[in-house]
Parts: sequence; C-alpha cells; structure tokens
Amino acid sequence: MISFLRGEVACVLPDRVVVDVSGVGFQVFVSVRDASDMPPAGTEVKIHTYMSVSEDAIRLYGFLSQDDLNVYRALISVSGVGPKAALGILGTLSANDVRFAVFSDDDKALARAPGIGAKTAKKLILELKDKLKLEDAIQAGMENSANLPAAVSSASDAELADAVQALAALGYSNSEALRAVRGVKVTEDMKTQDILKQALKLIG
Repeated sequence: MISFLRGEVACVLPDRVVVDVSGVGFQVFVSVRDASDMPPAGTEVKIHTYMSVSEDAIRLYGFLSQDDLNVYRALISVSGVGPKAALGILGTLSANDVRFAVFSDDDKALARAPGIGAKTAKKLILELKDKLKLEDAIQAGMENSANLPAAVSSASDAELADAVQALAALGYSNSEALRAVRGVKVTEDMKTQDILKQALKLIG
C-alpha cells in the first residue's frame, strides 16, 4: 500500500493531480478543495494517499493533510459511501466540518455534498458518531491555527472547538453545544469568550 507520495507537481486538474516521483508520474484523485490548494507545477508536494482496488481499476485518492485522510477512511467505512462520494464530501466540507456536522446531527450540511442524499446523510451521522471524536476536532484546530498567520488564526477552528468544550463543561450536551456554536456568525476578531457569549444567547 502507498501511504504517501512526495514529489514534484507535474499537472493539476479540477479532480486530480499528477505527481512526479523520481521520474514516475502518479495520478492521484483529489477533492475540489485540495485541487484549489495544490501548489503550482514544479513545486514539491507531499500527498497522503489511500489506494482503492476494485475489479476494474486501481486508483489513488490523495489529501494534503493526514487529518483529511483519517476522516476519509471513516467515511468510506460507511456502507453505501464509496471512494468518490467520500471525496465529494471532503470537497464540500473540511474534516472538522464533517465532525461538527456528525456531532450536531446536521444532516443538511452533509447532504450538500454531491451524491449524498438526506437518507445517506442521516446514515453517516448514525454510523460516524462511534468512529469520529470531538477531541480530534479540537486537536486538529489547534494544529491548524499554529500554522496560520495571526490575522488569519482569529476565530480559528481551535477557538470554535474551545467554545464547544466550554459549553459541554457547563452541562450542555455535545449536540447542543455544537449546534449553538455553529449558529454564531463568527468574525475574524472574535475570540473564544465572544463566541461563547453568542452561543449562550442562542441556547437561551
């Protein structure tokens, strides 16, 4: 199994990238989000990969972050959700967005992904609650914010996750906390306490 590829970007298309690894071109299918974030041709890149083997083809699906790959593996473990459908979900939602949708029972957010209907979205929520962890969202948010400029890290995933954790500590369920935080209109200058205050108003 190929766990990751490190090489030079040879070509970027809307749904795939070709990575030149020591003269061998690997075609890797990627999400729309990762395709738009892919560095330009001639630049070195590391892509975390999942190899899909079927009767008629062997395909590589790739992700710029290990966290996206982890969530992708959870998505394809749900019966009825294939590699392409899971990739479509991560093209519409980030890994953390998927976690928040699952724990806040937000099937409408998942149903926005191409090929995912209301029934499948509800099934994803039911089956992924035992496979995904809120703690991973908090950890991923902290890691992501550490790599962002100060102006961009405001109201980051880490602060949103901290607000959720604070509400949970106050006795609210994960679903209530997540739903309230997702309902807050977050601006760049908002900190955890600001998000928490607005979330409490929504709950109240």
